[in-house]
Amino acid sequence: MSKFSLGKEMSIEVTARLIAKGSDTPVTSDEFVVKLYDKDFFDDDFLGEASPDRDGRVSFIFNPEAFDRRDPIREKSLDFYFVVYKNGLVIFRSKVMEHVDVDAVETFRMGEGEVIDLGSFLIDTNSP
Repeated sequence: MSKFSLGKEMSIEVTARLIAKGSDTPVTSDEFVVKLYDKDFFDDDFLGEASPDRDGRVSFIFNPEAFDRRDPIREKSLDFYFVVYKNGLVIFRSKVMEHVDVDAVETFRMGEGEVIDLGSFLIDTNSP
């Protein structure tokens, strides 16, 4: 993150879009919950939980202070992955998007913070 782009009141937003495999329609329903994590060596960091909107988009917003990348002992980049649950059961786990350098992929929104779009994912919604 650029030292000029984030104030204490700003945040990092991570987004993704879920598409139903076979029908190419957005995954949307209260029966789906998505949890975002940062993969770590010992314990993964839970970053948030969201349900897809009517377009199949999920959005996770968290404070960047949770990741002090200037500390040499702490991580220098983030390793995102997410898990999709249908009625409480895991139906999809994304691959780990390793070494996401927020500086390289950030989209700054004035007054809001950084946006990282992980892309679109095909989800088999017929799983348990």
